[in-house]
Amino acid sequence: MTGRAQAVTGPAQAITDGPVHGTWEPEPAARWEDAFLGGNGHHGTLVFGDPNDERVIVTHHTLVRPNGGERARPPQLAAELPALQDRLLAGESTAAETFTDGRDLQWVQPFHPAFQIRLRAMRPAEPRRYRRSVDFTTGVATAECEGFGSRVFVSRADDVIVHHLSAPDLDIALDHRLPGAPHDLAVGHGAVLTPEGALLTLRARYPGSDRGYTGVTLVVVTGGRTSLTPPGLRVTGAKSVLLLTRVLRHTGGAAVHRPDGPAVHHPDVPAVRHADGPAARPPDGPAAPEPDALAHARALGDLLPDDEDPYAGLLARHTALHRTAYERVALDLNADPAERALPGSELLERPDSPALLERLFAAGRYHLLSASGMLPPRLVGLWTGDWNTAWSGAFTNDANLNLQTASAAAAALPEVTEAHASLIQRQLADWSENARAVFGARGVVAPAHTDGESGLTYHFSREYPLHLWTAGADWLLKPLVNHDETRGERDPRTAHALAQVALFYEDFLTRTDEDGHLIVVPSYSPENRPANASWGAINAAMDLSAARHALLTAADYHLEHQEHPEQADRWRALADRLPPHRINADGALAEWAWPGLDDTYDHRHLSHLYGVWPLDEITPYDTPDLAAAAHRALELRGAENDSAHGHLHHALVAARLRDGGRVAHALGQVLKGDFFHASLMSAHYPNRDVYNADAAHTLPAVLVEMLVQSTPDRLVLLPALPAAYPKGELRGIRTRFGAEIDLTWSPHEATAVVRPTRTHRIELRTSSGAEPLNLVAGEERVLALGTW
Repeated sequence: MTGRAQAVTGPAQAITDGPVHGTWEPEPAARWEDAFLGGNGHHGTLVFGDPNDERVIVTHHTLVRPNGGERARPPQLAAELPALQDRLLAGESTAAETFTDGRDLQWVQPFHPAFQIRLRAMRPAEPRRYRRSVDFTTGVATAECEGFGSRVFVSRADDVIVHHLSAPDLDIALDHRLPGAPHDLAVGHGAVLTPEGALLTLRARYPGSDRGYTGVTLVVVTGGRTSLTPPGLRVTGAKSVLLLTRVLRHTGGAAVHRPDGPAVHHPDVPAVRHADGPAARPPDGPAAPEPDALAHARALGDLLPDDEDPYAGLLARHTALHRTAYERVALDLNADPAERALPGSELLERPDSPALLERLFAAGRYHLLSASGMLPPRLVGLWTGDWNTAWSGAFTNDANLNLQTASAAAAALPEVTEAHASLIQRQLADWSENARAVFGARGVVAPAHTDGESGLTYHFSREYPLHLWTAGADWLLKPLVNHDETRGERDPRTAHALAQVALFYEDFLTRTDEDGHLIVVPSYSPENRPANASWGAINAAMDLSAARHALLTAADYHLEHQEHPEQADRWRALADRLPPHRINADGALAEWAWPGLDDTYDHRHLSHLYGVWPLDEITPYDTPDLAAAAHRALELRGAENDSAHGHLHHALVAARLRDGGRVAHALGQVLKGDFFHASLMSAHYPNRDVYNADAAHTLPAVLVEMLVQSTPDRLVLLPALPAAYPKGELRGIRTRFGAEIDLTWSPHEATAVVRPTRTHRIELRTSSGAEPLNLVAGEERVLALGTW
């Protein structure tokens, strides 16, 4: 489009007494990174909002491009493990660098977009009174101007992308041509008129593979005339247009269009009826078992409600699920109403504004929920407009995934935890293969990277010996344990997985030091190395914390089910034999507890502080000396390359250590570092460099942790509140002892309303100290804190 759109005052701009649950912009998105996002944890959308050339990029969690990773297996190294352990314990600090089968680095299959739905106005015009917005409570992305209206959402109820347009004359097509798309991607289009309007299909097959995907869009036209303009269609004089879209990934032949040849239509695609001639039957070709485009078109048609406004019916079914989840928790920082009314891009220029933090909290919850369903969020959440996604757009398990989902239990998004659990459960058998292949052990070992399909460990190199990381399974299971504690019921799937982790440690922890302590060897602290040794080392603090937590937690789950108490006793005894953490010469918690291994302080990861967050192994209340050493380690930690996840991981640990100033500084690094796009999705580095969901999804967890923390037996109120937010309210927080909490605070007092679902005696911690608190299920308690 040309020129500058004229903004119109609308609901998202209205002065409000409370936080705005949405965001808006006065112009269409010029970059896909600024497009407003929608999703249901399966399908995703990036909506540009351009009335002359509207684009909706479609994504799906299953879309990963074959690159060899689909055939990769873990290295068969178990027979060489004893020799490696001997060499490391003998002081050969680089021994682990040769613990490999000689393969080159193999990345996991990269995530990519499916296609874009293009909707071009037949008579482009200068938009007047334009605005685009997204409503976090409904997930609807809207664009409006004179003569044009567009509303898009992704249904959580029906798993379909719904797009309603008020535009009389449009050319509509499915277009695979997005940045980075392989030049030899095999693509074919289908189009057919239907009683409702038309059916569009796009089939793609990956280069050199029998894998592919199909997009199916049912176009329902009210009024006007529909004609085919291959590969798309033209709508003229319509009152409204409704598009229903789904994506299906499959194995088998697909319709193809090669760069040097004509389109070839698969025989199960309906005949293409041209406006000026008879039906043209696609040529015969090899049959593919999936998908049947006609069957999927019928399924889309079956979703249409039997009423005058099918869009409203579809939206109502979706909103019943989405709004319920989104509205469980809200944050109010007493922001200036005028700042709350600003467009997101303008608000981002005010990094000290409480209104910005309110909106990023709301946007983070919205995006996290929207990215979670069949899988949890990827590095890019559920969204990309480019086939070349950084780090394959994968699930990076050694930090990023858990940081992104950190708010799920406390901020009442069990949908996110269930998605996280789904990823683990579908890959548990692969984790077992990792344990056998690399370590010759029973049980399970999680990979550091996954594409969502394979859970096998094959992504590693000399500088990133990720196949040595044994803490991963406990780290990934910790959010599921938090979820069980919050709801007061232990999931047998989590119990089984924990037992498998414990079995691994039974077989792996066989070496002991001169004091009889077990030794974790080899040991890896993601993604760091000792200053005086190589990456594969001994007794990384994270490994010690993970082993101890996994064994003790597995024992607790085991005893609850009254299964083989002697096994639980064995696991507890094994945990007791692990060595303590080491405090180094700088007074800091050492990243490697093995004597002689020196710390490397300037690094983005904080793996060694796993015991502080998310575990409760090190706290200011129970282990003050270790907490002081952990705080010293935090003080000495550099930011290395300014990764957003490093800053916010730092803030989470600081909040547990009651350091509000350090929380504020870490938040400031992100808020003042230009990490957020106009979409309120974030970047990995400052200056909006590399699209990445870490900051967007992790920030809500930081805000919760600085205000409310809990364990199964403790409630901590306002542990690390930055001075910049002297007044506010946090509603709907869930605790790990089974209660819902509303917290309000001002410079002189604070009040917490506690609604327990279980009868329990806990410890209440505030700045005034500790006191016991007796809670009775169903009886609300109001805690008035004169000082905090």
